[in-house]
Amino acid sequence: MPRLTPEQRERAVGRLSAGDDPEAVAVAFNVHLSTVYRLQQRFVNTGSTADTQRSGRPRVTTQRQDRQILRHHLRNRFHTANETARNTVGNHQRPISGQTIRRRLAEQDLQNCRPARGPVLTQRHCMASQQWAQDHINWNWRQWRNILFTDESRFCISHVDGRVRVWRRRGERYAGDCVMEHNAQGGPNVMVWGGIGLNQSLGSVFFNNLGPGWGNGITAQRYIDQILQPHVVPFFQARRNCVLQQDNARPHTARVTQAFLQPNNIDIMAWPALSPDLNPIEHFWDKLQRKVNQLRPGPRNAVELRQALINAWCNIPRDAINRLIHSMRRRCQAVNNVHGGHTPY
Repeated sequence: MPRLTPEQRERAVGRLSAGDDPEAVAVAFNVHLSTVYRLQQRFVNTGSTADTQRSGRPRVTTQRQDRQILRHHLRNRFHTANETARNTVGNHQRPISGQTIRRRLAEQDLQNCRPARGPVLTQRHCMASQQWAQDHINWNWRQWRNILFTDESRFCISHVDGRVRVWRRRGERYAGDCVMEHNAQGGPNVMVWGGIGLNQSLGSVFFNNLGPGWGNGITAQRYIDQILQPHVVPFFQARRNCVLQQDNARPHTARVTQAFLQPNNIDIMAWPALSPDLNPIEHFWDKLQRKVNQLRPGPRNAVELRQALINAWCNIPRDAINRLIHSMRRRCQAVNNVHGGHTPY
């Protein structure tokens, strides 16, 4: 039977005080007759219909401490529950456990989760990203169709994907068929360059003979010799009014690179630094990685990894690429809403 609400209790006691029969009150509120008798007796003894205090272990924290715990973790999001417990003293000088802190926070809908990752943004970066978003938020698809979004990405044989799950029994955490093995350095890897646009794509292009150094050995001269000269220049010569988008990596902004692009009449789109959430090709790389991860068995060396990436690139539908380009207005709106900060993109 349903439990009476405080309002229903008051109404039931009112009817009893008015002389109504307990059986009629029980039928009216759809409760057992004994519930009505206990309610009547409680009102006679205490003058109230509220529940009496029940037996059990009292809470170790007061309501004021609960509010302090919540405020502390809202101001210090990365503090652990155990750290807060060590600095909090409960009622009657009793120690508090980390689990108690977690329960108090859970009561306020505050959960312990893995943090989202993003680049280190200064005020200058945020202002530049917001300004860029405001300048392009009203662009239509006819304007975006002339942009070729490009980037490089490194793919490894051993890739740790937090989305992968395994079915196991209790005690099988370290069973051989339940452990995802991976190389600490990622194993054999390849560096891929590519570009996507509305109803167009360019790639996948693999860097060769990369040596040690910044950016996995990608220098401005390698960028010119292996990407711009053989792939980008012919692509732009075959299309009119096309604009190249690239980030502010050193090989892209080097003087030798700019000196090569200008005489070849390749227009460069101004791009704010540290703004991967504005570049739709970042999500394209994720789609590519997911398709490679689905292969069973997966690639075992760099040659097989290259072929797997080529096949995956060819199997990504054109509609999926177009949806990424059509998301540019939403990306700009999201960046503008957070004043150039981090977004879900």
